[in-house]
Amino acid sequence: MGEGGLGLSLFNIGSYYPAPAHRDRIRRYRENKKLFLGKHYDVFQRVQNKLTRRQNELLYISTNLPGVICKKSADFLFGEQPTFSAGKNDNSNEQLAIERLVEGNDLHIMNYESALSNAYRGDSFYKIRYGQEFGGMVGKESDPFRIIIEAQNPEYVFPETAPGDANRIIAYHIAYPLLVKRGDAEDWLLTTESHYPGRIVYAKYKLDPIVVTVDNEINEWRIDAELLAERKEVQTGVPFPLMVHVPNYATDDCWEGIDDLSENKPLFDEINHRLSQVASILDKHADPAMAVPAGTLGEDEQGNPVFRVGVDKVFEVMGKDEVVPQYITWDGQLQAAFMELDKLVKLLLINAEIPEIALGSGDAGTSGASGLAIKWRLNSILAKVNRKRQYYNKALKRVLLIAQLLEIACKGPQGYEVTVPKVKFKDGLPDDETEMANIMSIRTGGKATISQKSALMWLDDLTEEQAESEIARMKDDEAMADPSIFQQSGDGK
Repeated sequence: MGEGGLGLSLFNIGSYYPAPAHRDRIRRYRENKKLFLGKHYDVFQRVQNKLTRRQNELLYISTNLPGVICKKSADFLFGEQPTFSAGKNDNSNEQLAIERLVEGNDLHIMNYESALSNAYRGDSFYKIRYGQEFGGMVGKESDPFRIIIEAQNPEYVFPETAPGDANRIIAYHIAYPLLVKRGDAEDWLLTTESHYPGRIVYAKYKLDPIVVTVDNEINEWRIDAELLAERKEVQTGVPFPLMVHVPNYATDDCWEGIDDLSENKPLFDEINHRLSQVASILDKHADPAMAVPAGTLGEDEQGNPVFRVGVDKVFEVMGKDEVVPQYITWDGQLQAAFMELDKLVKLLLINAEIPEIALGSGDAGTSGASGLAIKWRLNSILAKVNRKRQYYNKALKRVLLIAQLLEIACKGPQGYEVTVPKVKFKDGLPDDETEMANIMSIRTGGKATISQKSALMWLDDLTEEQAESEIARMKDDEAMADPSIFQQSGDGK
């Protein structure tokens, strides 16, 4: 397809979808999503050809630590909305254009969802297009043509890299299978769109399913033929592909991002197994066998042993040498099991760069600690989030730059200059207002740094009109309390 070598090899007649080089990546995406959702049994047991003996004998119990790891990173990264700025003042056309693109596409929510998925997949993609949100299903009055920024499922994206540089993406190929029903017949079609700088190539191919799983899920096809009538090329007028890749974090020799879960899978599995073993021990302790003195068991009409005092729960013991009935338990080494479990969780949190204080466990007390002291105790997760932030800072600037260029290419001049916006991220931690006020007081020599109106609006969540009314009432109270109004001047005597 097109001029890119990878595009041609991906969609050659007789080639396979998904391409063999990408199958491990897609499999990792799917397995890690199951871990994130808490479906650990599917990942650690059902994916194996056969279960081990210990797995067959246990009721599998899991704890969703992968979900906590992913959510905690996303919370620190985009739990507070970043601010986007452009132009020379708040009301500049450039600033208004950026705010319109951000708010009109709910970019803040999209960023959080992207960071959440990025943590377990390792890759996220933004796609920019010009069109209608509902694709023409409603009229232009209700759904006008506009710039749309949306997330693209990484399972359907096959990047093409520059020759000799596997870390630099020069084109993005999106391809996904569709089942088309024609009467009683069913056909599989592969819909593709290849994003190159300045143009997009659309095409469709006929697919032949070749691998069907035990759940009747098709996960591999062969490309049989191209539907030549469906091929078309569109000029975008933008000197970049209309796709932006955001790795969770990456190395310099590959475009693929590295997720936060894959390296910890052995720890997840062992923690779950240890929990299952402890549960098994406690279940056995809850229903133990009993040892009784000889003669305690009688026989029924068929000669089967019967526990004669099972109803009264009373035994006669003749002397100190008599065997006392007792339950049989074994030393399950529960203390050792819990110690190992504690060590495993600590190792996992170290690998995941999440201090226990961030989860509200361990030495999480913060009484009397300043905001700076708490930040130092959260240093590991803040460093991890800052690593992710650098990739999102670069990506979001590119996304909004492409959005401006595409809007001008499709609608003509919009009264603003194309600018690369600045993105200011928050650290995700609550502010220590007292500490901040003290710092401001020191830096300004004790002068006021906020007006009465702004203080009331911020503290009491008032509108500007409500704040002005409150200030007017405060002035009236001050006037009534002023003793000088009851004093008369000397000339009045």
